[in-house]
Amino acid sequence: MSADLLSLVQWLSPAFPTGGFAYSHGLEAAIASGKVGDAGALRHWLAEVLEFGAGRQDAILLVAALRAGADYAMLDTLARALQPSAERLAETLNQGTAFAETVSGLTGRDLPPRCLPVAVGEAAAPLDLTAEQVVGLYLHAFAANLAGVAMRFMPLGQQAGQAALAALHPLIAEMAAQAGGWTLEDLGSAALGADMSALHHETMDVRIFRT
Repeated sequence: MSADLLSLVQWLSPAFPTGGFAYSHGLEAAIASGKVGDAGALRHWLAEVLEFGAGRQDAILLVAALRAGADYAMLDTLARALQPSAERLAETLNQGTAFAETVSGLTGRDLPPRCLPVAVGEAAAPLDLTAEQVVGLYLHAFAANLAGVAMRFMPLGQQAGQAALAALHPLIAEMAAQAGGWTLEDLGSAALGADMSALHHETMDVRIFRT
């Protein structure tokens, strides 16, 4: 295993101080409302977000940021504009800012605050890794964080939660394999339920997660 791959695994691991554990991407509201109440519903919700929502959108931005000559400032502005709610903007920007700060401290590079997929792409661009590898690990980390949210917030055991995540591996692998051919023209989102849950989360009286 290469040193570059190990670096990326570290950057996207739960131990990396991005504070990802504090964000549910609207899943907390979906669980509280009963829309996600068991392992099957969780698998479906996560798959929809990955394939049609922020997962795919982030992957496209990430691939664009990995390309030579990428305009990171433009991509960051675009990433901010694509967020459907204030909480979702805070989620991607806060995590991206923490990510860039920590990678800067580890590598000595001057990485400015950006939305998370752009920050990861800018940091990973010099690594000797393919877009498929970077996108695959990014999407797995994204899904793993949300599976962890579910395991903490709903009556879902560790085994059921891990099984829900494992069931997403074929989809993640398929998306990662396609990612190299994606361009900004492919941007779009059709995960309205997840976006509405993120908006609903902003008005919840009792909340555990920031989003």
